Amino acid sequence: MSAKPVVLKLGGSVITRKEKPLTPNVPAMKRLAREISRAAVSRLVLIHGGGSFGHPLAKQYNLKKGYRDASQLLGFSKTHQAMVTLNKMVVDALIQRNIPAVGLQPSSCMVTKSGRIRLMEDKPLKKLLESGFVPVLYGDTVLDLDLGFSILSGDQLAAHLAVLLNASRVIMGIDEDGLYSSDPKVDSSARLISHATLRELKNMQRAFKSAKTPDVTGGMLGKITELTPAVERGVSALIVNAAKANNVYKALKGEGVVGTLIEKE
Repeated sequence: MSAKPVVLKLGGSVITRKEKPLTPNVPAMKRLAREISRAAVSRLVLIHGGGSFGHPLAKQYNLKKGYRDASQLLGFSKTHQAMVTLNKMVVDALIQRNIPAVGLQPSSCMVTKSGRIRLMEDKPLKKLLESGFVPVLYGDTVLDLDLGFSILSGDQLAAHLAVLLNASRVIMGIDEDGLYSSDPKVDSSARLISHATLRELKNMQRAFKSAKTPDVTGGMLGKITELTPAVERGVSALIVNAAKANNVYKALKGEGVVGTLIEKE
């Protein structure tokens, strides 16, 4: 019986320069490719975020809420093409490390409904994985049954694939050390949560939703919400700082690493 796959999501804030639109963080990409190569995971699916490639264009054309007028069609195309460009850079970095990576466009095999994945042609993905390739997907503009089109986040994609593929675990590589009790960027007393159960996770969701700021952890509430269904099905989730050298390597190898481990019980 083949080993269960591992799903690794690399945040756009790690692989791009957030402060400058359409600017990759090439040293980070190359370092992460080295770490993934060294880890030599037998079955790996990689997802990456958009960072400065996807977000500025999606915001400029207000794509997340769906089709409003024909001017957004060009915005859909530009955002998608920016993500294709970023995906090529990530795949190239992996291939340079002798990893048989293959980029897959979510927009060509997935349709959402009100922003949630509703339809997916998964046979090519599964066949690539079974054949020893590393499929590389990403947050993308996709067609939507209710909205016309929408933005499919890398976080939703990672959690969805973890369930679909019955993954052993999903690793979320972000630009923080993990999940904190509050936003460490503004609260010096913020405490890193090294381990959380599903029940504790749901309590955190309620606490974060009632916080004065819309998202006290700079996007972490969304990650928790997306990860919950995967954790409910027994997939452990590990949030680590992919901006720090060797953290992704350690996470892939199952070694001790600073971060937040989320488990069902």
